[in-house]
Amino acid sequence: MNHRNPAPGEAFLYLYRLRPGAGPEYDRRHAEVWPEIRALIDAAGIYDYQIWRHEEIVVCRMRARAGYSAAVAVTGLSAVQARWTASLDQVFDTIATTDGEPLWLEEVFSHALLPDDRRIP
Repeated sequence: MNHRNPAPGEAFLYLYRLRPGAGPEYDRRHAEVWPEIRALIDAAGIYDYQIWRHEEIVVCRMRARAGYSAAVAVTGLSAVQARWTASLDQVFDTIATTDGEPLWLEEVFSHALLPDDRRIP
């Protein structure tokens, strides 16, 4: 995987850092994701998206039909995405590197089997 441009269908993971104590507010906001954001996720071709949180660390994992760059081309131009992100500004500490890249997570181990217990190559 190229962490700067995960391929179509390939999972990509990154993290956010929240401000101290902001976890419950982050959870509350994500229990009420705007319908326009859900529609934007669909329009961007993101079909598998999960978010996990441990205290002030948030891990996002997703897959996009046409890959990361294509998904970001849609979401990055969206006024809805800009408003959503701005509405969460008070909970975020760090959401990207200084050059604007996501805080990519590097895969360090994988163990995968097919349903019949054969190992995935």
